[in-house]
Amino acid sequence: MIISTETKQSVKEPKITLVGAGPGDAELITIKGMKALQTADVVLYDALVNEDLLSFAPAHAHKVYVGKRSGEHSYSQEAVNKLMIDYAINYGHVVRLKGGDPFVFGRGYEELDFAASYSIPAEVIPGISSSIGVPGLQQIPVTHRGLSESFWVVTGTTASGEISGDLQQAARSKATVVVLMGLHKLAEIAEIFKAEGKHRLPVALIQSGSTANEKVVVGIVDTIVELAEENKIKAPAMMVFGEVVSLHPKFQPIREFYDILAQE
Repeated sequence: MIISTETKQSVKEPKITLVGAGPGDAELITIKGMKALQTADVVLYDALVNEDLLSFAPAHAHKVYVGKRSGEHSYSQEAVNKLMIDYAINYGHVVRLKGGDPFVFGRGYEELDFAASYSIPAEVIPGISSSIGVPGLQQIPVTHRGLSESFWVVTGTTASGEISGDLQQAARSKATVVVLMGLHKLAEIAEIFKAEGKHRLPVALIQSGSTANEKVVVGIVDTIVELAEENKIKAPAMMVFGEVVSLHPKFQPIREFYDILAQE
């Protein structure tokens, strides 16, 4: 009897890892996130992920763009979920690379839950959320003694396309309010703060935070829409409303201007 010595190709066990890529600068990913990429068989990555991170994945790994960005062709969440499962079953370790942190407006739990429905082991590796990291890089703390005891992180636009009702409550508070994904509704959002008498509340707009395309505009609620237009601020951009923005170096001339007006 002749026994075949042909080596049978091993089938890898399916596994999914949700990795937060951070706000944009490739160096802001965690060491654990980088190690996960180094063992990936497939990387499914989003629009806001720095593609330099793909170089950490093995040469054999499939790199699949499943980005979602306003005005561009994008995969539905359902399609992404199915791709994630198909690749895990057929190739092994899928790294789902998501901008910021997977659980801060990243729909990470939906993907985690979908993996569980197929009994595929899944792990979460947090990332630096742009809501905290990007203001921090601009030396704007989201909390600061004497200025802000808490902060809100609010989506500018809900799934239905409307402004989040939470913004109304956030505007009434003394907290720092960080608004993501709402630049196209900036004028409406500014009106919400004006309705609460906060015309001179400091505001920062930060476009493409932590990347080479970063642009920062600092003003007050009354002027921020005009400043955004003058400086051609484009998405992706976040808004930071709150007294903590007054700590930014660019705010000092604004403070001095209004102090002079108050004395007249």
